[in-house]
Amino acid sequence: MQNKDLMKKSSYYYDLPQELIAQVPVEPRDSSRLLVYDKTNDKIEHKIFHDIVDYLKKGDVLVVNNTRVLPARLFGYKDTGAKIEVLLQKRLDLKTWEVIARPIKRLKVGQIVTFNKNLSCEFLEIGEYGSCKIIFNFDGVFEERLAEVGQVPLPPYIHEKLKNNERYQTVYSKIEGSSAAPTAGLHFTNELITKIKEKGVQIVEVLLHVGLGTFRPVKEENILEHKMHSEYIEMTSENAAILNKAKKEGRRIIAVGTTSVRVLESCTDNQGTIVPAKKETDIFIYPSYKFKVVDALITNFHLPESTLIMLIAAFAGYENTMNIYKVAVENKYRFFSFGDAMFIF
Repeated sequence: MQNKDLMKKSSYYYDLPQELIAQVPVEPRDSSRLLVYDKTNDKIEHKIFHDIVDYLKKGDVLVVNNTRVLPARLFGYKDTGAKIEVLLQKRLDLKTWEVIARPIKRLKVGQIVTFNKNLSCEFLEIGEYGSCKIIFNFDGVFEERLAEVGQVPLPPYIHEKLKNNERYQTVYSKIEGSSAAPTAGLHFTNELITKIKEKGVQIVEVLLHVGLGTFRPVKEENILEHKMHSEYIEMTSENAAILNKAKKEGRRIIAVGTTSVRVLESCTDNQGTIVPAKKETDIFIYPSYKFKVVDALITNFHLPESTLIMLIAAFAGYENTMNIYKVAVENKYRFFSFGDAMFIF
């Protein structure tokens, strides 16, 4: 395929039968399926996720995103009794948030929406696609008030109710701030992590708070016209030092999920040195991107025409990626957030 065609959204379309969109997670977590793709030998294998241990080597560094999903879906009421849904997207300060609200036509600047007797908000800005800015009014600790009324915001393609909210958190989640889970991490159990460490693999935690923009479709046919949502990331000086040492010694850096990829690539300078950071990133990775630090990737299967499948195409190669997805559909892998995984190295 010519380079100009790789800039077309439609080049990243694939046909996905509805029944392959996973509605519930498998139990145990590490019993999901794992498609393994060896880039060097252009070889695909079909495994179970706990087999990932066999593909990891002593000295590898596994990079995970320790963000935790907020109960970010709120339902409140206007003084007329009209019901309003608010999805928290990004915290701007102690009380102010960017959100997605609906139905947008029922809202105006200055509108008050009440969630319960301890929590309400006022709309400061009304934008397009339901994007708004609000300020919360509450008594006590905000996180406690949020926990009283908020629900875990499952992606729009999941229609089943989640029986246990912890199943939409990774076992290593720590820092609340995401509107969606970094789903590649959902396959790990504590026991599997212990086995990985016993093999001599280092695990490094980074942070990226996933925004709802992660589900925002690419609307423009020319992908270069797509505006990426920005997300907050952190890389500590200690972890930057561990990663730089591993890189210098020729050991593999393996990203768990596209969120970890975005942190690593956003925190690496042009000389290939990983630098500490606490900042926003809107990095958009698509074919022709030259990876500076990531050697291998564990990830789920992503939506057609999404920025995430474009990132995979940049890492594995466009033709390889589209073939992997074709094989995954033919072999009835489960797709998206609660679906199966792949390991690309």
